[in-house]
Amino acid sequence: MDCADVCEAGPGTRPLPAPEGRGAQGPGPDRSAPPPATLKILVAGGFGAGKTTFVGAVSEIEPLCTEELLTGLSEADDPLEGVESKTATTVALDFGRITLDSRHVLYLFGTPGQQRFWFLWEELCAGALGAVVLADTRRLADCFPAVDFFERRGIGFVLAVNEFDGGHRYTADEVREAVGLAPEVPVVRCDARLASSGTRALAALVHHLLTTARHPRSGGPT
Repeated sequence: MDCADVCEAGPGTRPLPAPEGRGAQGPGPDRSAPPPATLKILVAGGFGAGKTTFVGAVSEIEPLCTEELLTGLSEADDPLEGVESKTATTVALDFGRITLDSRHVLYLFGTPGQQRFWFLWEELCAGALGAVVLADTRRLADCFPAVDFFERRGIGFVLAVNEFDGGHRYTADEVREAVGLAPEVPVVRCDARLASSGTRALAALVHHLLTTARHPRSGGPT
């Protein structure tokens, strides 16, 4: 099963048994009702930026995580400067789900942060409406590859500054200038540990996507 299959069916879904008759159970399911529309959002960013935590906090189901323990052998590829307490890392994806209403289900895909797993981003972004890019001010440059990736593909995104304990606090304009974001890209504050904070970041993304759809920029991505 690839990512497209997961988006269409969702993990752990099972077909309902065919009704044998009305009886005491009442009428069978309304098979004329269309299935809920699935909406795909990516959660991206650098190594240790909080993607797995974000997906787990906002997901209504137990998230699917593909984390592996960090070892001394990976220190050269995954430097821990600024994130010394990190003990595991995502090697494929994180997956979560939010039911918006009876007609819409939001699927969240967290991307791996290490450079050696970036080849997975192309598959994960297929069919995505937009992305939340998490930024850690202790390692702000780590979000640059994700920002470049979505800009080059014309995929709308917001930059969510994950405010770690003990991290530097900057204004949205300071972060925008440091990252080199276009004026229309929203910069929001976020605590990836809190469902309410993650939900606000997702709401900011949806608002941005709707605004962009109504007032598209002239020209296209370069």
